[in-house]
Amino acid sequence: MKGKFSMHFPYTAQYTYLNTPAYGLLSEELMEWRQEHDLDHLIGGSRFKERSLAGLDQVRSTVAAYCAVDADKVYLVPNFSFGWKVLCGGLDKKTSFLLLDGDYPSLNWPVITGGFSSVRKVAASPEMEGAILKAFETAVPDVFAFSMVQYLNGLQLAGDFIKELKGMYPDTLFVADGTQYLGTGVFDFDDSGIDILGASGYKWLLAGTGNGFFLVRSGVDERFYAHTLPFEPQTEPFLRDNDHLQNHVEPGHLDSLSMGSLKRAIELLQETGVQEIASELKILRSYAGEQLTSHGFLDPRIMERKEHAPFFALEVNEKQQSALESREVIFAVRGGKMRVGFHFYNKKEEVDRLLNILKKSSGN
Repeated sequence: MKGKFSMHFPYTAQYTYLNTPAYGLLSEELMEWRQEHDLDHLIGGSRFKERSLAGLDQVRSTVAAYCAVDADKVYLVPNFSFGWKVLCGGLDKKTSFLLLDGDYPSLNWPVITGGFSSVRKVAASPEMEGAILKAFETAVPDVFAFSMVQYLNGLQLAGDFIKELKGMYPDTLFVADGTQYLGTGVFDFDDSGIDILGASGYKWLLAGTGNGFFLVRSGVDERFYAHTLPFEPQTEPFLRDNDHLQNHVEPGHLDSLSMGSLKRAIELLQETGVQEIASELKILRSYAGEQLTSHGFLDPRIMERKEHAPFFALEVNEKQQSALESREVIFAVRGGKMRVGFHFYNKKEEVDRLLNILKKSSGN
């Protein structure tokens, strides 16, 4: 697949880029769109900005089509961390939470520090579905907040498990961070069992920084900031059309460059083929996982799971990391392990290159 699409990502011509779980690459098409945007701003002034801000509904519609949800359920935010912090601030302090230990800090931190009555954790491990189920059986939480994919290692909660668990516990609010998932697979929010999903656009969506969104299922919005309902709608002409959650998660101006980048990036994924990307990444993930496991770099339990993201945490030494760095292989270290990820601008040959460097520099 790289032969078809890597040409749109110039960085891949110089480097073996395996760091999408940290930052997705900028495509030439998105760069060109951003340049045109700023040129229009240069010559159009406030009139251009007024037009572009009025076009935010088109951003919502694009996100909605990509995630199979109605556009009025889409809320735009600078990033997941901001939006989730705001939502946490609107929950009753008597709310009880269940979290995954080791999950993304921006997901867990607002809960842990929020003064809520009960916060429990279960380990994010290859056996986490069983641990989650036992935690629910012990005490049903008001909110189960989790990342669809664990940022440290690519562990992915099975979609069927989420739906089944929600069916068993319909009164629990399921809140998911989809940042490490969206862009890698097909997603249907209405069929997911998730009540609220947030995501930043700068990783697998390849949208650059400063943009993200939340999807909110009907009927759950009033569980947040219930005490402000008597003061709504607001009276100012430019605010009176805001719905309840917009008053809180979209309190000020949204950047037309960042939000427009999100729209254009999603359109580029759609033009490439969302299902095609998902299918190719599944093949690449399986190949990489099998090769890394067979050579002892990956926990064998990973490949036994039904679902896993297209990135992995590897057990390597400093000599191996240095060898990769000297050969222009880009990766990240998270949780004491080397994390490598594969998007649709990668190819099997890059998996082979990674393995060859690791084996030759092992010191054995």
